[in-house]
Order: sequence, then structure tokens, then C-alpha cells
Amino acid sequence: MRKKHKRPWGVFLAIILAILFGSFVGKEAGLFGVSFYSVFDIVGTIFLNALTLVVVPLVSSSIISGIAKIGGEGGFGRLGAKMFTFYIGTSLIAILIGLLFVNLIGPGHSQIAPVMNATDTAQLGQLQAKGVPTEGQTLIGVLISIVPSNILSAFTKGEMLGLIFFSLIFGYAITKVESHAAGILKGFFQGIFQAMIHFTHIIMKFLPYGVFCLVAKVFMVSGMGSLQSLGLFTLTVLVGLAVFMFIALPLLLKYVGKVQPIRHFKAMFPALVTAFSTSSSSATLPVTIDCVEKRAGVSNRICSLVVPLGTSINMSGSALYECVAAMYIAQVYGISLSFSTQFLVVLMALITSIGVAGIPSASLVAILIILRVIGLPLEGIGLFIAVDRLLDMCRTTVNVFSDSCCAILVARSEGEEQVLATDNFESMER
Repeated sequence: MRKKHKRPWGVFLAIILAILFGSFVGKEAGLFGVSFYSVFDIVGTIFLNALTLVVVPLVSSSIISGIAKIGGEGGFGRLGAKMFTFYIGTSLIAILIGLLFVNLIGPGHSQIAPVMNATDTAQLGQLQAKGVPTEGQTLIGVLISIVPSNILSAFTKGEMLGLIFFSLIFGYAITKVESHAAGILKGFFQGIFQAMIHFTHIIMKFLPYGVFCLVAKVFMVSGMGSLQSLGLFTLTVLVGLAVFMFIALPLLLKYVGKVQPIRHFKAMFPALVTAFSTSSSSATLPVTIDCVEKRAGVSNRICSLVVPLGTSINMSGSALYECVAAMYIAQVYGISLSFSTQFLVVLMALITSIGVAGIPSASLVAILIILRVIGLPLEGIGLFIAVDRLLDMCRTTVNVFSDSCCAILVARSEGEEQVLATDNFESMER
């Protein structure tokens, strides 16, 4: 636990040093004929490649394992339909809230776009000319790419829509085979998922160094002028998360679940504090289950299925953040996204939030997927990575609270009257 608490301070220190170094040294500075900017560009690119490396196995194994688990618990009946309705519904509400505020506030319009390499510059020229995704990524092209003709090609090329579609269907298909073979397949993909989680943890150990290079590179180009845009981006995300957590979800609890929202906030307080401090919904899972079952009064039958599964595929706060981040990068690069392209961003944020691992900074992987689909330069994450750790703590808290709200809503729809009941709530307070 001590290592986990030290890690954020290393990232924050790297951010501060990168801002100071990049702003005061400038783009032309160097040592022994080698510019600092080129060194940071190389190291930053390597870090982005390492993040991209885990995308395909992490997302596919996460989705397959999660869907197979639902089937193993008999979740594709009435209970499964209710779970997915609330999962998708809450995530969609969160994304639309984020889309609304990022368009209203426009945090990226005052930012100076970072210098790109020749390939990125060519891609950007196409985007600015068309105002839509690159060739093959129009809305019709995206719909066609959902069902790949060759899954091996989709895996090797990182075609995420086809990959996600295959993983969803394959996970469901596992639940239909005989138990022995299904057990082997579940164990195999769960093993891959766990291994990729540890793989991601290894990469995240180098997060301070990657953050330093990416942030310094941005501030070498735009200087302290980046702070205004970064502050607006942070404000946009925080306002969106606050509206979702303190207005949208309480309204669902009150009018759909017929419970008092304030009671649920009090019941979930230990889990929310843990989520904020660890930035990991997976690490918070034991506390979340305890709060939902013992403090909120949800039955073990529902809690043991809805909450763990929600930790894997219901990332409402992350989905909001991914949408705002992608739109922010488009604004910085001067790309006016059409309605169909913004719809694509919403769709991708919704889909990728299903495969986001419940570990610190995992949303960076999902954002890379969205950027790749709509054709924006991957180095765009350097524009906001300086505040990612702080926002990660906030969106993880929202993720955990959203999971617990889904458990409450499912339990109430199943007729559980003891959920957040007066007697149960009073005994919890004692």
C-alpha cells in the first residue's frame, strides 16, 4: 500500500518540473548538439507505444472475461438485462453531460497545438480539410468496420470496433459451450486479463518519466499559455463529473429507485474515500461490496454479481472523461467535428469504457483508442496528461458511486424493500 500512495507524488513532482523546465528552457535548447525537445519526443513516443501495446490484449480479455462471467452466473436473463440497461444508461448520460460542457466551455480553443511530425501533420491537414474522420472512418465506414471479415487482421491492426464486437460475441458464446470447455476458456482469458493488469502496472511505474517528457514537450512549444487551456479542461471535467454524480445519479435514485440519495451517499462514504485515494476501482472493490451489502442493504445475490461486474464494464466517470479529452484534443488542433463525428466520439467512449481496467490511469489507454478511430494524433494526450492523475482520482470516485447506484437500482427493481430502509440505515449509523 505504501508504494501506491507514493506514486501520485512522483507524478505531481514530474508535472511541476516539466512545466517549469519546458516553459523556461524553450524548444531550441539542447546539450552537446542534441535538443532536449527531440529527446523528450523520443522518450514520450516510446511511452505512448508502451501504452498502446497493452490495448488489444487488455481490452479483449477484459470484455470476454466479463461477459463470460455474466453467463456463468445466469446473468443473461432478467437480471442481466436490467444490469446492462443501467450500465449503458448511466454511462450514456455521463458522456452526454461531458459532451455538453466541453462544447459550451470549449477548453481547447485557447491552446496552441504542439509541433507534430510529418505523418501527423499530413493527417491533420486531411482532418482540417474534411472536418470528419479520415478515409474509411466515416460513419458508414465505422458501422461496416464493427463486423470484421478477418479477426486476426483486426487484432494485428488494432481495429478496436471489430475487436470489441468479436470479444462481446465470443464472451457470450463461451457461456453456451459445455461446462468443462467453458471453464478452460474462462480461465485462459481471465489469466490473460490478470497478466495484462500486471503488465500495465509495470508500464505505470514509468509514468512519472513519460509524463515529464510529454508535458515538457507541450510547454516547450506553448509555454505558460498552456495553463489557461489546461485549467479550463480540468474545470470542464470536474463540472461534468459533479453534475453527473450530484444531480443525474441522485435523480435516478430518487425517481427510479425510490430511495433517498443522501442515505446512499452516507452508506458509500468509506468506498468513495478509498476510491479517491487509490485511483483504482479494482482496489476499492472489497470496500465497495461491503458498503453496498452491509451499509446500503443490497442482497448478496445481487451485490456479488452487479458490483464486481460493474467494476469491469461500468466506468461512467471514465466514459465522460474520455469524451471530453477527445473533444478537447480536436479543439486544440482546430478540428471542427461534425455531428456524425461527435456521435462517433460518444459511441467510442461508451464502448471503450466497457473495456477499461479498474487501475490508475487506465483511461489513457481508452483515449488512445478513440483518437486512433477518429484520426487525431496520439501525442495529443500530452496536452492534458499533466492533470490526468488528479482527474483520475475524481473519475474513479464517480465510477465507484455509479456502480453502487446501479446495484441499488437493480435491487429495487427486484423488489428488495430493505435497500436503504430506515431501520437498516439507523443500524448502520450506530
